[in-house]
This record gives sequence, structure tokens and C-alpha cells, in this order.
Amino acid sequence: MINDSLQGKIIIKNKNMKHLRAYLYIIGIILVMGVTAACSVSYKFNGASIDYTKTKTIQLADFPIRSSYVWGPMGPMFNNELKDKFASNTQLRQVSRNGDLKIEGEITQYSQRNKSVSAEGYSAQTELSITVNVRFTNTKNHNEDFERQFTSAKTYDTTQSLASVQEELVTQMVKDLVDQIFNATVANW
Repeated sequence: MINDSLQGKIIIKNKNMKHLRAYLYIIGIILVMGVTAACSVSYKFNGASIDYTKTKTIQLADFPIRSSYVWGPMGPMFNNELKDKFASNTQLRQVSRNGDLKIEGEITQYSQRNKSVSAEGYSAQTELSITVNVRFTNTKNHNEDFERQFTSAKTYDTTQSLASVQEELVTQMVKDLVDQIFNATVANW
């Protein structure tokens, strides 16, 4: 009787060990696949298509504001975000002149316009937009050179004042513009 009880415990223990090994094996596979998938997704999402054996430096000029309507902090916000994007998502060294890649331009428009009208005939939403003109030069492959405009816009309820939403909306638009420029210049999307 004692032997049967002991034998039953051993059998249960062996079954539990088999289950534990199977679970650990499955968890290991999931972790390996997850890390592999995360790396590849991260590379495609943030990665740039740059041949670092040929292209080592980038020259990012400050974009002056050439718009008739101006919000002072917008220029530094844009210029800092652009430099940060390339610093954190590429291995390119930023230089002040003679870069293998060169990005320059200006903020050409900062404007707002009525987007929609309420039933009473008053403006219900206002659209705020920023447009930048970008000149991109790739000294290693001039076929990639371009001059192009990029625009980002956000809307807000007219019941809110521009002063209360301006910083948040400009921050979002600047990030969007920088992403567009990054993708057009080095991500080849």
C-alpha cells in the first residue's frame, strides 16, 4: 500500500516535470520570437536606409521662419526636434559644413483658417497648419536630391483660444513634420 502511494506520487511528479518542461520550452520560443520580431519591427519603424560605409555625416541647417504669421518658440522647437530625430535614429555625425547629407530650408507658413461652420453660421473648428520648404542634398548620390514642401495641420474647437492650445498643437505638428522629413530623406519610405 505504501509503495502504491509512493509510486503514484512519483508518476504525478514526472507528469508535472514534463508539463513544466513543455511550458518552459514554449515560453522560450515565444521570447525568442518576440525579441526577433521586436528587433525587426523596431528597425523598420525607426531605422534609416543609410549605407554607413559611404555616408557618415549630416549637415542640418537651422530653418528660419519666413512666414508672415509667427509664434516665437516654433523655430527653436522645429530645429531642435529635427536635430534630435537624426541624432537618435541614425549613426550620422552632425557637422556644421560639408556633410555627406545636407538638409536646409525654411518655415514658410504658419496659419490658421476656419475649418467648419456650426448650425448657427459661426466657425466651429479652426485649422492650424505649418509648412516647411526643405532642400535635401545627398553628396554621395545626387539622384536623391530634392526640394519639397511638407505640411502638417491640426484642428481645434473655436470655443478654445489659440493661446490655450497653440503649444500642444505646434509640438504635435513639429513632430509630424520632422517624421515626414526623416522618412523622405533617409528612410526611403
